Amino acid sequence: MDELIGRLVANVGIDRDAAVKAVAVILDFLNKEGPAGAVQDLIGKMPGAAALLQNQPEDSGGMFAMGGLMGAGSKMMAAGLSMGQVQAVTREVIAYAREKAGEDTVGTVVGAIPGLDQFV
Repeated sequence: MDELIGRLVANVGIDRDAAVKAVAVILDFLNKEGPAGAVQDLIGKMPGAAALLQNQPEDSGGMFAMGGLMGAGSKMMAAGLSMGQVQAVTREVIAYAREKAGEDTVGTVVGAIPGLDQFV
């Protein structure tokens, strides 16, 4: 994940902590909302992604407990990102995923989650 986190810091202009949180939110979202096989393939091909997911605390609910795209966006904004940064981070993570897992896998995941294609 260091390569991706470094790209987010350099290309989006967010700090490392916010980048780690944002990637964790995106991976958790894909894991919960996407087709299991394709998501596991994607996570398996992104170095450090599985470990990052495993090291995240359980979502305790609260005011950001909503799911889906809105929930993921809210969680990233709660981590200090602006709406523009949320969109830029999402695009960068998906671009990185395409490099590592290929267009077919990413296309399957993105195509299976309603509305995600608007952000990538």
